[in-house]
Amino acid sequence: MNRRDFLQKTAFAGITSLGLPQAVRAASAPNIVLIFLDDSGWADFKPFGHPNYPTPNVERLASEGCRFNNFYVPQAVCSASRSALLSGCYPGRTKVFGAHGPGARGLDPGFATMGQVLQAKNYRTAVFGKWHVGDQPETRPPARGFDESCGLMYSNDMWEFHPENPQAYSKFPLQFWENGQVKIPRMTPEHQPMLTTWYTEHAVDFIQRSKANPFFLYVPHSMPHVPLFRSEKFKGKSGAGVYGDVMMEIDWSVGEITKALRQNGVEDNTLLVFTSDNGPWTSYGNHAGATPFREAKGTGFDGGTRSACIMRYPGRIQAGSASVKAFSSIDLLPTFAGLAGAPLPKNPIDGRNVWDLIVDKPGARNPHDYYAFCTGPNFEGVISGDGHWKLHVPHNYRTLIEAGNDGKPGRFRQASIELSLFDMEKDPFETVNVIEQYPEVAARLKTYAEEHRKEFYS
Repeated sequence: MNRRDFLQKTAFAGITSLGLPQAVRAASAPNIVLIFLDDSGWADFKPFGHPNYPTPNVERLASEGCRFNNFYVPQAVCSASRSALLSGCYPGRTKVFGAHGPGARGLDPGFATMGQVLQAKNYRTAVFGKWHVGDQPETRPPARGFDESCGLMYSNDMWEFHPENPQAYSKFPLQFWENGQVKIPRMTPEHQPMLTTWYTEHAVDFIQRSKANPFFLYVPHSMPHVPLFRSEKFKGKSGAGVYGDVMMEIDWSVGEITKALRQNGVEDNTLLVFTSDNGPWTSYGNHAGATPFREAKGTGFDGGTRSACIMRYPGRIQAGSASVKAFSSIDLLPTFAGLAGAPLPKNPIDGRNVWDLIVDKPGARNPHDYYAFCTGPNFEGVISGDGHWKLHVPHNYRTLIEAGNDGKPGRFRQASIELSLFDMEKDPFETVNVIEQYPEVAARLKTYAEEHRKEFYS
């Protein structure tokens, strides 16, 4: 699809968020379900993109809620993104950068998680999926605010079958944990196809057992991070290769979770959020997702940091709406806390409550002057709070020169970008540097960037 067609078919063609009156009913503290994919591309699901496999459950979710086209993460790498989500803090504050390996400390316990914030408000809490924000007793889920948990402590490629560096992980078997105990001491290629199913079954069971209490359910899927696996029931089902099968199984999982909410009578008092930790790992070619934006995972361009996002909350979020208002994963913790009536943690956080933006309250404006983005420990720039402007400070980045195939990675080269300003409303693909045309905008964002670097990276 060329850029003109893309602009005609998406929010950039002038789709605006639809207004919604204040809540028509006084709701109790809502249940919160957060489905967080791993390396899913912005265009991997309808209605964001046009994949060659069906995603009816995600499409239905969008028809029943709002599609947010400008949702950002502050770093497009696994641990940094998850830490920012769970803590509401920039990677520069927590110093959680990149992707942590086996045994890593991860997010310091001095930073509270969503689980702890909601658990303190008597929410039942659970995480079923890939954790990846700490692999020590004090940084695993049971110590970080989750009553129940199961899944992997880190990425599913950190094992003895790694395609490039198996020796790095040969001494650390990939383990499946449940409620603080190792359930499977060494995951094998026979176990991994069941991950999506296991996470989903645990989620459905948790909903059934928790319907009488407010609950927070966090489902950070291991897929579609490579290596790709899907269960027997989805092998070949998409007709679009392994990646299509994997995405169809994730779509099935969304359907099972939404069905459980409906069947247990809690659908109308549940906020459901569906998004991804970052963009696709395009190095893996036909085993990677799709994004129309520049670059991909592991960069500060929108192909890495912009994730598809859908939110549904019947009676509060307008069904079938779409929004171009920008906000970030760091805003979810304070937003969830506000909905639950829970106090914010005592440690500093960088996110803000953006519920008024989410429900499109008349006159609502983003409370941030800017959002910062980085790759690893390298600060790379800022986006204006309204999402209109993006400033890259000079930095190096990786760019793909040859994609891999069938689970084998491709090749990157190093590139660089000078001080650059992009008009994200007219040029969401970050192609034309307009710094000379808008010197006042550039100066304002440059000031924000310098202040952020001084506070978080000095």
